[in-house]
Amino acid sequence: MFKILKLNQISPKGLEIFPQNQYEIASEFTHPDAILVRSATIAPDTMPASILAIARAGAGVNNIPVSVCTERGIIVFNTPGANANAVKELVLAGLVLSARGVLEGIEFVKGLQIQDPKAMSKAVEDGKKHFAGYELAGKTLGIVGLGKIGALVADMGLHLGMQVIGFDPALSVDAAWRLSNQTQRIENLPTLLSKADYISLHVPYSEATKNMINQNNIRFLKNGARLLNFSRGEIVECAAVIEALNTGKLVRYATDFPCPDLMGRTDVIMLPHIGASTEEAEEACAVMAAKQLIDFLENGNIVNSVNFPSLSLDRTSPTRIAIANKNVPKMLGQITSILADSNINVNEMLNKSRDDVAYNLIDVDTPPSDVLLAALRGIEGVINVRVVYSA
Repeated sequence: MFKILKLNQISPKGLEIFPQNQYEIASEFTHPDAILVRSATIAPDTMPASILAIARAGAGVNNIPVSVCTERGIIVFNTPGANANAVKELVLAGLVLSARGVLEGIEFVKGLQIQDPKAMSKAVEDGKKHFAGYELAGKTLGIVGLGKIGALVADMGLHLGMQVIGFDPALSVDAAWRLSNQTQRIENLPTLLSKADYISLHVPYSEATKNMINQNNIRFLKNGARLLNFSRGEIVECAAVIEALNTGKLVRYATDFPCPDLMGRTDVIMLPHIGASTEEAEEACAVMAAKQLIDFLENGNIVNSVNFPSLSLDRTSPTRIAIANKNVPKMLGQITSILADSNINVNEMLNKSRDDVAYNLIDVDTPPSDVLLAALRGIEGVINVRVVYSA
């Protein structure tokens, strides 16, 4: 029986995925096998020694101590793309609100204290000239980050009649296939900033993307541009936005991540981090997280991990050994030598590495002895060893 520690309210659609006869799910456990989380912050000293994996029902993992998990061989999963449509639709709202005087118009109408219909009509007609805006069609939409969300936003921009350009230094082959050939690839960020009327950010947060939009590159912005950040607050330097707004480089900034220094500005639209706050997105994230945990716990397979390589192996034996280790030379040879010395026949084996770590799945004919497992764990550089038996 696997024990899943649930740290947030998780959509029932996701919890229903776990077979009741094999999984126990609760908000408190002494020795859980895995953690299922949304926004709760996990401190390193609160992670039980029994934890094998953490699944985040969402894309960002800044609430999880990923580096500590990697050192301990804990697989950290996220659910990229599960909330992509929800974010895309909010970006659409951000585009429209940035282009048109919708919010100002709403406030204007709310302030009208008029009872007579004719007088109301005249006041509306007299006032509407203050809220004129611009159409999106024909404008240039620049997308920074062309993953699942970025690709959806690109398609949306094309359907709106916009010229779409995109920049992504780490564009994967899969992501490239998702892009329309009408989306023009730009080789660097300054060039994109100089060409786009609207810039939409869709990159994950990391040290490399922290303050990606900053005072050094904000000068490349096309005068009168509009910036949308529905990715991560830390990607944009608030001071740079203030400078750009004050100088007219930016005329609007729309974000899902409020910044205290931007409060009270009429040229800033701030939403309370609701990009993925739809019933459909929460269900999709929960279902994806649950399926990833089940496949890992029952088969050792890894899909959508942020700290270990993706690796899936079809079962060829009821007994499987999963080994996480540091990515150093001669590791694989040491593992196979120990198996051979114990007369363990390997039916199938798969090994992949990612940065400083590697992961192995080994299907064997017979269950390994405690002595064999101790020998594997004793190899310098091995992080952990687990035997995964099929049901």
